[in-house]
Amino acid sequence: MADLHLDYIDYKKLFKNRETRLKIINKLGFIPTVPYLKIVYKIKTGKKLDLKNPKTFTEKINWLKINDVHPEYSKYVDKYYMKKFIAEKYGEDKVFKLLGAWDNFDDIDFDTLPDKFVLKCSHDSASVHIIEDKSKINKQELRKFYNGRLKINAYNMGREYPYKTVKPRIIAEELHETDDGNVISDYRIFCFNGKVKFFYVFSGRNKDERETWFYADKTPMEGIIDPTGMVQHDNLVLPPCLDDMFKMAEELAKGIKLVRVDLYEDKGKFYFGEMTFFPYGGYTVLQPEGWDRKIGDMLEL
Repeated sequence: MADLHLDYIDYKKLFKNRETRLKIINKLGFIPTVPYLKIVYKIKTGKKLDLKNPKTFTEKINWLKINDVHPEYSKYVDKYYMKKFIAEKYGEDKVFKLLGAWDNFDDIDFDTLPDKFVLKCSHDSASVHIIEDKSKINKQELRKFYNGRLKINAYNMGREYPYKTVKPRIIAEELHETDDGNVISDYRIFCFNGKVKFFYVFSGRNKDERETWFYADKTPMEGIIDPTGMVQHDNLVLPPCLDDMFKMAEELAKGIKLVRVDLYEDKGKFYFGEMTFFPYGGYTVLQPEGWDRKIGDMLEL
């Protein structure tokens, strides 16, 4: 198929409403992968995707979707499978306790679950519900949400092939909170060719979301801003176990060109969260714009 000439259309201006853009994207499933990626990239970033000579981080992520296909990655993105894998490899104290796994929402027996827990799907992203008070659950809304999620094949949204064969499940796991009732911090560690290059700390998932970015040597990545506009932490102190977290991340990332390993820290202990091969789906451009190229230069394909 001939290269698509999309640079003359301002898609973000044409589809100002995010939900409208997502509906358009959802209807593009019949399009072959390469033109699909170019169209969606243009819709989401307003830029032309260069897959022949990728230079930016987001371009290289999309290049990897096509040129770095490994079927075993499907296991690594399956949150249900990875709980067992990490528990066997590193010990059960390195994963949050699994409270249950179900193929259908109506199979969940909420009476057997604690007052606080985390509910999410094992085959996708952005399906997390933090349940802080079981008595306040709106089961009708949760049923509608998760029944919809169970029908989704995450591959269809971003052509992220590892998700294509993952079995849809709903899982519940224990909720870890700080002393002030916040969800514990999430350390999202980016590994390029098996080595930690940078990471960011994400906290306040249920109250006051904050993010702070660091290079692998723990010095701040001055000036970088999350596209959602999250503010940075004030006087953030990195945990003593961070080096051990890096060690786990690099062991899991061995032989992989790009993967983000998400780990959680709670009172000096850390826990495995998940692995992501195509951060942000390869569409979200960090701000200021120069960071997309700067990080891209760190990644050798």
